[in-house]
Amino acid sequence: MQKHYPHLNEKYNAIATKSKEERILQLHAEVLIKYPKAKKVHAILHHFMNRPKKARVQNLLITGESNMGKTSILRSFAKEHHDYTIEDQEGITHAIKPVVMALASDNADVKHLYISILEALHIPFNPTDPLAKLRHQMFYLLKETEVKMLIIDEIHHFLRGTPKQQRNVMDALKNIGNELMIPLICVGIPEASIILTSDEQLRSRFDEIQLTKWALDKNFLGLLQSFEKVIPLHKPSHLIEKEKAILLHTISDGNLGDLHRLLIECATYAIENEIEEITVDIIKKFQWLKPTSTLASRIIPI
Repeated sequence: MQKHYPHLNEKYNAIATKSKEERILQLHAEVLIKYPKAKKVHAILHHFMNRPKKARVQNLLITGESNMGKTSILRSFAKEHHDYTIEDQEGITHAIKPVVMALASDNADVKHLYISILEALHIPFNPTDPLAKLRHQMFYLLKETEVKMLIIDEIHHFLRGTPKQQRNVMDALKNIGNELMIPLICVGIPEASIILTSDEQLRSRFDEIQLTKWALDKNFLGLLQSFEKVIPLHKPSHLIEKEKAILLHTISDGNLGDLHRLLIECATYAIENEIEEITVDIIKKFQWLKPTSTLASRIIPI
């Protein structure tokens, strides 16, 4: 008879029955926790996506320090609006891509912006083609696949370019929005807002929200409870107990990614040493973990 671990959700109950090695490996798998901030960002994205098409589309800039879960939130949103196919009256199948999520290139110029978008479309193209041809192909494919939202992750990469290159890239993004009448969602660290400030017209086209660090409050305790349900330990760890919660918040500095890494290290130690729960002593063993640097921000948090 298979053991039951009531402190875990159904999926992780099954994982908890596996070997030490398999459970430790599972700790490093991507996990999606639908916490309130993520749900709020998803709601905002749905609002932008479902607005009627018009000539001047309002866009969104999402910022936050590194390792705060920005990309995971956007990936989960894109996954909700996954690709699908339709068949026209002639029986020809067409691929539909409601949400396209591209990664800004390290090369901060317009050509590499187009290449990044074409790569995200997963359709063959020749990166050595002239700029005009890449632009034409990109626009054709974005229209052909009926894209409703374009996400550009790591937008701060464009700060590596000269002021002229930055203006050209942002003008190109503005033209994409104007031509397709779809919202652009740009994602990056707080400094990413710099690329918008030099152009008042462009700045007015972007709303901005920031993902901030977690405060030590009931939301953080709820986050710890959610994590505990997906950490395949045989015993409950009661992470919301006062001393444990304070330690976890202090070491992670309220950074979501750092908290996740800390819990992985603690759980790995607990599994390897057959303790099977995260204790105060185990958490203290990993006080050396350095939190991601905090970046100053003038943006109102959500």
